[in-house]
Amino acid sequence: MRHFSEIQHTFENFLQDPESHSIHASEIAYLLRKIYKKQSREAFLETLEKIPQDMLGDVLLELPEKRKDEAISHLSSEELAQALEGLESDDATDLVIDIDDFDEDKGEEVISHLDEDDREDIDKLRRYEEDQAGAWMQTELFDAMLDETVQNSVDRLKRLKDEGELENIYQVFIINDHRHLIATIALEDLILYDFSKTYRELVETKEFRSVEAVADIEEVATMFEQYDLAVLPVLDWQGKLVGRITSDDIYDVIEERATEQIYNLAGVDDDTEHEDDIFGIFKKRSSWLVLNLLTAILASIVIGMFDETLAAFIPLAILMPIVASMGGNAGTQTLTVMVRQMALGDVDAENARQALNKEVIVSVFNGILFAILIGFIAYFWFALPSLGLVIALAMLINMIIAGVFGAAIPLLLKRLDVDPAVGSTVLLTTATDVFGFLSFLGLAQLIML
Repeated sequence: MRHFSEIQHTFENFLQDPESHSIHASEIAYLLRKIYKKQSREAFLETLEKIPQDMLGDVLLELPEKRKDEAISHLSSEELAQALEGLESDDATDLVIDIDDFDEDKGEEVISHLDEDDREDIDKLRRYEEDQAGAWMQTELFDAMLDETVQNSVDRLKRLKDEGELENIYQVFIINDHRHLIATIALEDLILYDFSKTYRELVETKEFRSVEAVADIEEVATMFEQYDLAVLPVLDWQGKLVGRITSDDIYDVIEERATEQIYNLAGVDDDTEHEDDIFGIFKKRSSWLVLNLLTAILASIVIGMFDETLAAFIPLAILMPIVASMGGNAGTQTLTVMVRQMALGDVDAENARQALNKEVIVSVFNGILFAILIGFIAYFWFALPSLGLVIALAMLINMIIAGVFGAAIPLLLKRLDVDPAVGSTVLLTTATDVFGFLSFLGLAQLIML
């Protein structure tokens, strides 16, 4: 992303001479966010009003929720309807949903200003659940009938492109009279065909990848990643072509998925973190920190059970954090790997036990290695062979605990139909702290007293 002043200069030049200068919608959205923070809400709204109508919809979609709501509140229903007309059906549907979430009455007004075709497309996409492929598809696509000549279809494509009806065309979808998808042809292959012939004469029936409109969007994202796809046709339950999903939509899915996992692992909320309301952010974060406090108190209770042992052997207090820290870090490694592999579909119900066994074996090897290291360090540091033995055994136990819980917690949460990332770190930290202190101090009481 270019610097604020550079983008501002480009934007001003673009407004004066759109033919000679260009700027991306994401850069304008970035400019608006900075103007709101550095200047004022009034300056934000003044700049918003300068944006050309054919770019306004794309800019609104790039804004964070708070700024988008400010813009929706300021713009009239007619202006929002005009902004929607410049968007593809999937993006238009997303913006209508955003308007509805902010003000349902205004959303209805905006839709009433759209032409019948746009209303039908938006209504069709809104019938699908947010996690279904149909909610992410766009109805604009390039199809051709079996008995249509290649030349006629190419001429039609040129006309649609000139009229601005189609963007990002990668393939032509060959359909029959009932709109059943017969084949797909990449445009780079299409130019090699005999333009005078029909598709029926040229196309051989072969398998092609497609997805049903009710399919889970996560599965669709996996298909794009696995097969390096640029576009995927979407079919209804009868096999009729109803839309397409393009790679730019899947990039958004993958980004949302990765962001959600990172925030969930940290125990914070994605939507809240993008807000300016400091008190709202404080409330969301503090709720998880309260849970962390309770688990820390539990670990302290375990330590308190061995206060006499700690008083008798001061070196135990010095070495105790090492056991918990190593267990926590090792568990976090396992937890992160498991959550990521589950998100990518590499770990499922069929190979869960194998994945769990693998992590346990790794934790045993790590436990043996670091048990030997810390055992000798403790022995030479304090000249107490029994202390070296105690911390070595405790390290081995806690490293194994870390491996088992780091792998088992996300698997268990997944089985309970809970996002594996949610709360995993809190549960893991509790396990490694409690078992780490319990094993270390318990062994010390048995062996050294």
